[in-house]
Amino acid sequence: MPTLSSPLPRQAVILCGGLGTRLGPLTAQCPKPLLPVGGMPFLAVLIAELARQGVERVLLLAAFAADRIEAFARDLPVSLPRPVGIEVAREARPAGTSGALWQARDRLDERFLMLNGDSWFDILLADLAAAQAARPGLLGALALRRVAEAGRYGTVRLEDGRLSAFAPRGAETTVPETRPALINGGVYCFSRGIVAHLVEEGSLEAEVLPRLAAEGLLAGLEQAGFFLDIGVPEDFEAAQRLVPAQRRRPAIVFDRDGVLNLDHGHVGHPDRLDWTEGAIAAVRRVNEAGWYAFVATNQAGIAKGYYTEADYLALRAHMHRELAAAGAHIDDERHCSTHPDGRVPALAMVSDRRKPGPGMLLELKERWPIDWARSAMIGDKDSDMQAARAAGLEGVLFTGGNLDLLVERLLRSRGGPV
Repeated sequence: MPTLSSPLPRQAVILCGGLGTRLGPLTAQCPKPLLPVGGMPFLAVLIAELARQGVERVLLLAAFAADRIEAFARDLPVSLPRPVGIEVAREARPAGTSGALWQARDRLDERFLMLNGDSWFDILLADLAAAQAARPGLLGALALRRVAEAGRYGTVRLEDGRLSAFAPRGAETTVPETRPALINGGVYCFSRGIVAHLVEEGSLEAEVLPRLAAEGLLAGLEQAGFFLDIGVPEDFEAAQRLVPAQRRRPAIVFDRDGVLNLDHGHVGHPDRLDWTEGAIAAVRRVNEAGWYAFVATNQAGIAKGYYTEADYLALRAHMHRELAAAGAHIDDERHCSTHPDGRVPALAMVSDRRKPGPGMLLELKERWPIDWARSAMIGDKDSDMQAARAAGLEGVLFTGGNLDLLVERLLRSRGGPV
């Protein structure tokens, strides 16, 4: 498990400009990122992926049909499985990818992720952020993908983790289209210092990144994740089946107390938190496998008055920060704060959400595109196993030891990468 020196940026910027002329009438009135893919706008897929990895705010850079981008931004948050703030920066005038970023310069965080709105590169964003932060003075890091044919993509040369050359599509130095190449995957992590190097009107890929690469100011991180660009008709057509298939993943559902952390009895504050052996590495392993990592936890301590809902949420945020420091994340978490013997009147009740009831697990199944047959729940009590059985999910009893070793065996038994 890597030790990361910098957390994932809270902000992501998505380039939504470009007319998508290669898609013909499909983009005559509709921005390319809003085209439907597998029943939902492609941009919604990208934002959902950002949210599940821990990004909290998204800034959309809009030019063509900006009104439609703004309407999308207003409507999307209620449909996302995790909360994320979405803002739109309208370009005063179309000015290319560098110009769009320059116009939004006052709205950028000190570190931010950036994505092309018409491609999906399914990677662990924390690793890209770590590559950017690993060497002082770097302005950014690019996620790179090795492909069998360079085709229509910009190509790069990587030496000792730094980009030494960057050739946009169509440049004389670009690798011939039929040759294997390392390409720009369209996902970046930048520091705000890049603003000083932007051109007010022009292309980030053609005018800015080649210059920064030549100056040794960019890192590159080669990744082998799923990659798709919807910019041409045949790839847009293929996306209708490829994107839903990629989003459908098995899940590992962790109980919290007694599995992820030692059960000291109603753990409700950070000063009582002790991770179990291998817990953080186990979550990271699930992330690396490309599976969903969920938590479903009974929190009777809230109903019994030992701590409040706000205390629970603060502890959850604390745990997520410690996971993020190791490049790990929980995609979603469900908790049940009721108990039949609760001292808080509003919470003194029987609930099917409380394990051994399956309610929390069924909520996750309903909310996410999960391959349920290959999924499992890890718990330390018989009530966890009962809840899993009631939800049609295999339960795996954790009796102590190294949680990461258990997860490794679990993934291996289900054909997952370990």
